Amino acid sequence: MRDSIRHFVAEFIGIFALVFIGGAAIMSGAIANAATTWLNVALAHGIILAVAVSATMRISGHLNPAVTIGFLAARRIEPIMAAVYIIAQLLGAMLAAYALRGLFPTAVAEASRLGGQSVALDVSIWQAIVLEAIATFFLVFVVFGTAVDPKAPNIGGLAIGLTVTAGILAIGPLTGGSMNPARSFGPAVVSGVFEGQVVYWVGPLVGGAVAGFLYDALFLRRGIEPADHGAVRPVA
Repeated sequence: MRDSIRHFVAEFIGIFALVFIGGAAIMSGAIANAATTWLNVALAHGIILAVAVSATMRISGHLNPAVTIGFLAARRIEPIMAAVYIIAQLLGAMLAAYALRGLFPTAVAEASRLGGQSVALDVSIWQAIVLEAIATFFLVFVVFGTAVDPKAPNIGGLAIGLTVTAGILAIGPLTGGSMNPARSFGPAVVSGVFEGQVVYWVGPLVGGAVAGFLYDALFLRRGIEPADHGAVRPVA
């Protein structure tokens, strides 16, 4: 029970940081009466994710339902613990969105949808789903290649943060560059605008599951996470 609480709190804090900082970066551009550039948004998300993953990696370090589903597909986390992670991620994202709504001017909060994402008008739902799936595939593949693999380089969350930065720069203008269902769900719940939620759930979850299964099957030794839900890293 105590171990479950540690994992829950780590995931909650990590995703809160991502949604709050990422959303604040988008909303601050509106306050400055300047168009928020995708470089600013990408850097804000990438930097805070790199820091948050590094800070929570010893305990959990997922901070994304797509990453958790990738672990589940690879059988490196038990279903009950995966549920704990995802619940923590969704609740943390929603609380961060509530904080943004309470701390930023109402007009800015409404106009920006609390930093939520949206799909470009000339992009179909299937195109958006595939774009999110591919970007999330790269993200989860990097998670396994830098944080899960026992022979991975010891670079903390840097590579993961850089992958998110690159993903937002690549597909941000088309889908908002979510790659994280919780990141999109929190602001949607608080703002009441659920546009594109199918895209932000189906694409990332499919991409994450495929990446986790593929990396585990081809590059890692098989092994299920211990019953006590200890270290995330598999036994070498």
